[in-house]
Amino acid sequence: MVTAVFSLLGAFVFGAADFLGGLAAKRVSSVLATAVAALTGFVLLAAAAPFLGGDWTGHDVFWGVVSGVTGAVAISLLYASLAIGPMSILSPLTAVVSAVVPMVWGLVIGGERFAALGYWALGLALVAVVLVGFVPERGAVRPSLRGILMAIGSGIAIGAFFVTIDQTSEQSGVVPLLLNRAVTATIMFAAFGVLAVVTARRRRGGTAGPAASPDDVVDQRMPRPAAVGTVVAPTRSATAAGVRLAVLCGAVDVTANGLLLIGIRAGDLSVAAVLGAMYPAGTILLAAIVLKERIAPVQWIGLVLALVAAGMLALA
Repeated sequence: MVTAVFSLLGAFVFGAADFLGGLAAKRVSSVLATAVAALTGFVLLAAAAPFLGGDWTGHDVFWGVVSGVTGAVAISLLYASLAIGPMSILSPLTAVVSAVVPMVWGLVIGGERFAALGYWALGLALVAVVLVGFVPERGAVRPSLRGILMAIGSGIAIGAFFVTIDQTSEQSGVVPLLLNRAVTATIMFAAFGVLAVVTARRRRGGTAGPAASPDDVVDQRMPRPAAVGTVVAPTRSATAAGVRLAVLCGAVDVTANGLLLIGIRAGDLSVAAVLGAMYPAGTILLAAIVLKERIAPVQWIGLVLALVAAGMLALA
């Protein structure tokens, strides 16, 4: 019961963080958005750590650092895919993949076994992925291949984050999350600095970065997102707005991760990870309200099947 409550609550909060991160990545590069969000989470956790406590052991430090590396990959790809959009399609795709990875880990490495319901749920999840990515109607939001690949990559990395954080002990408290944010922030700020130098040299040499495809951005009212491998020079107001959104995203995201950590430690990894994969509900709701994204009926079917599959996996 504790696992279900905290995992689902964390999932909805995580969905709100994803939405904010996607908006931030539309105004500044996804690399900078991830770095600022991670730094914000680190500062908040560092301030709370003396009150929350936690043992610093070599084992937990190691897995906390590894989780930071996987987190850097996961969140940067996630924010980049959500910036490309549509959020209401790519977020569920990421969630399904992120749920399958810990489940496969538990089956192959952890020796876990599911009832027949679990295997049916896995097949249903794969069907949901196909339906979510299939857009038959003219005018419906259509994900680009780049966005789909980024979402899948992010899902794999998020699943790896669940696996690595599950290796930590309960006595470590928030130490793994503190290390996670520190490593993620360090990696992403370093990456942003390197990309900024490369972009500056390209401009001085008279070579432009890769042009963005018209299909890369669904909401034409928003600024174009930065490609993963480039750093753009947005306007000062756009940069300030992006940084503010990234800071807010970091605060919400670290709250979600704390809730998910409690859920993981209270029960089985496979159950917590699958229920944690419900986070697209928050992203979809906010995307529909704020960005007015339209979803085709067959995609709605896919989204429903994805949620049903997640529930079946939890029961299995």
